[in-house]
Amino acid sequence: MTKQFDDTSSQFDHPCPIRDVLDRIGDQWSLLILKTLENRTIRFTALHKEIGDISRQMLSRTLKKLEKDGYIVRTIYAETPPRVEYALSDLGQSFLKPMNALITWANDNHKAINLARRKS
Repeated sequence: MTKQFDDTSSQFDHPCPIRDVLDRIGDQWSLLILKTLENRTIRFTALHKEIGDISRQMLSRTLKKLEKDGYIVRTIYAETPPRVEYALSDLGQSFLKPMNALITWANDNHKAINLARRKS
């Protein structure tokens, strides 16, 4: 028996959309980067300074993944030296509402979660 694929499937499709999306945005840095890019365009160095405790290599790697997945747009300006800026794409902008709801929930429940951890 052969496996059939529709015209829209590709080698990148994941059978579980929830795991596929959460694997990317649920890592240690992606949400923080997306939140930092909210409502603005920023250069790599400024982004690195604002986040603070992320290495330059990890920031670069995470930005590449977020760009590949379509959450951010990287714009290179032909200047000397070259200027590179990052901003949320339309997809990234559409993620702000659920992301901010998650951030609010985490802030509202962080104390209760920590208390529960101490009890176990």
